[in-house]
Amino acid sequence: MHRDLPPTRFVRANGVELAYDSFGDSAAQPLLLIAGLGTQMIMWDETFCERLAARGYRVIRFDNRDVGRSTWFPQAGEPDLPALMRRSQAGQPIGGASVPYMLADMAADAVGLLDALDITSAHVMGMSMGGAIGQEVALRYPKRTRTLVSIMATSGAPGLPPPRPAALSMLMTPTPVDREGYMQRHLDAMKTLRGGIFPEEEKYDVPRAARAFERGVNPDGYARQLAAIIASGSRKERLALLRTPTLVVHGDRDPLVPIECGMDVAHTVPYARMVTVRGMGHALPRSAWPQVIDAIAEHSVWTEWR
Repeated sequence: MHRDLPPTRFVRANGVELAYDSFGDSAAQPLLLIAGLGTQMIMWDETFCERLAARGYRVIRFDNRDVGRSTWFPQAGEPDLPALMRRSQAGQPIGGASVPYMLADMAADAVGLLDALDITSAHVMGMSMGGAIGQEVALRYPKRTRTLVSIMATSGAPGLPPPRPAALSMLMTPTPVDREGYMQRHLDAMKTLRGGIFPEEEKYDVPRAARAFERGVNPDGYARQLAAIIASGSRKERLALLRTPTLVVHGDRDPLVPIECGMDVAHTVPYARMVTVRGMGHALPRSAWPQVIDAIAEHSVWTEWR
């Protein structure tokens, strides 16, 4: 493990315990990073976080509920995902006992973390499901959100292009709980998400998968998070009323959340800016970091506009 890795800390927030760490000056502008479906905070690479911190941010990453070292919900069991998807596709309401929590609850977790750290407002950046949670934070807690960065995320609106078959198959494949099986699934999933591009990134997959396995594998938690995405539905109508300065970042070769989904967010949120990363799939390769970090830093100036 990297000897300069910041220590993992724990706080109570919104009734759950959240694991988090941070980079940079504690007095700098807070930038909250929200991870995607079933992924731990370590998917925000330490070097990426350090480079953001060098641009003047206090970078905070954390494990969402039901993943990594944050609170799990084993008592909720495994949701019936096929039934949820059928109800969603039929336009039928979902909620109540069908899912243990929604994306709104996960957004409340994120704001609860800010409360615990005595942070009045922060720049909020989420990737994939984390982007959807970030949208919920901005929609529900506008005074707590300085700016929003929505990376490879969708509005959830019906009619948008679906994932490619290989990506959808990967999404719906159960997570193995044995180390060898987990490691292999992670490597296969990352290749699929990158669309077979950026092979130089593969050397980082093994150590990251090993760390994630050591921190805790929770297949039912993955399913519950996916259920929360399905049950939470579309944010499109509410996003049209959003006044938080918003930056959309998306790859033009994303096999899981096609770029049209990012374009929909950018076209829906008033005055949103969009940065398209050429050749990028559903992962942030190191070669894209300079473009993405520059865009994030430039976007922060919108804070003054508010």
